Amino acid sequence: MTNDLLNSVLAFSSTLAVVVLALVQLVKTTVNVPKNGVPLIGLVVGLLIGAVAYPFTELALVPRLWSGGLAGLAATGLFELAFNPKNGTTREG
Repeated sequence: MTNDLLNSVLAFSSTLAVVVLALVQLVKTTVNVPKNGVPLIGLVVGLLIGAVAYPFTELALVPRLWSGGLAGLAATGLFELAFNPKNGTTREG
């Protein structure tokens, strides 16, 4: 992969992360999902969104799938980090 392609994948995945985050939260509120299944749901939703996002980007299918997968995992991690901080992990400074 070239640097331009990697930059395009990362830029597209950061854009998709917002949509994926919203859809994962929608799934979590409508379906009873175990906590350890949420990252898998984020990955699947991200892959699906990446696959069907062909009208919005010039990326081929495989880079769109990479973008969607990264977006799904990133969206899940960002939500958990922001809204479910673990005890003892706060930064003091």
